[in-house]
Amino acid sequence: MTESIQKKLERVRPPRVKLTYEVHTGGATEMKELPFLVGVLADLSGKPEKPLPKLKERKFVEVDRDNFNDVLASAAPRLAFQVDNKLQPDGGKLNVLLNFDDMGDFEPVQVLNQVPALARLFEARQKLSDLLAKLDGNDELSGLLNDVISNTEQQDELKKLLGPTETAMAPVPTEEPPAA
Repeated sequence: MTESIQKKLERVRPPRVKLTYEVHTGGATEMKELPFLVGVLADLSGKPEKPLPKLKERKFVEVDRDNFNDVLASAAPRLAFQVDNKLQPDGGKLNVLLNFDDMGDFEPVQVLNQVPALARLFEARQKLSDLLAKLDGNDELSGLLNDVISNTEQQDELKKLLGPTETAMAPVPTEEPPAA
């Protein structure tokens, strides 16, 4: 006879929750253990690109710490929405499209990297932070940068030398998010 999944899991990883009850048979009292199973029915995909199958056609998926990212990737959770654009002076709307394939995608830096306007701002912040670290203890470079910042003629000269470049605050197109 094959071993039950409960017994296999007990050997590999003992269960955290044990449900037992007393059974009185004749004059003896016996402890019986019930398996602890949880079934969750939920639409966790957000705004999926493809329509989900009908509820009666869906199958239960066993989720544990070892396959969580695989299950998350197969559910393909996705958010598509618009928010007020606080990054541009003219305002408007900012399209946001977030896709999640594993738990790491929920980290704040990963979320902002999925929004191009925020990713550009974060990159500019990182560059400024790197520059600040290089300035620490370098008085000559610090003095040179202060001169450039205070001298508008030099700024204009530098702009001409560098030519047209894309700024970190480039306008963000205000197109409609993809249809859900």
